[in-house]
Amino acid sequence: MFARKITAELTGPEGPQACPIAWLDSFCMRSFTGRSAFDELLPVADGELEASFRVDLAALQIDMEDWLTRKFGEGKPVKLILREKEKG
Repeated sequence: MFARKITAELTGPEGPQACPIAWLDSFCMRSFTGRSAFDELLPVADGELEASFRVDLAALQIDMEDWLTRKFGEGKPVKLILREKEKG
């Protein structure tokens, strides 16, 4: 649907793991985040998002880490690696 394909991995002692789609979907629900900047963001699978070129990856990472820490972190910070996939 959107031109950019983004990978979202959780970092931790076990190494990087795909962020669960349920977590990505929870963040992407505008009624919870209240951030219109991320309206053009779509979770597609575990560890996979699609985004428009208007989505700033650095801002997205900060907001996602904050949201996921509060929602799923169980008192521990959630850290992510977001990367745009290479075309081709």
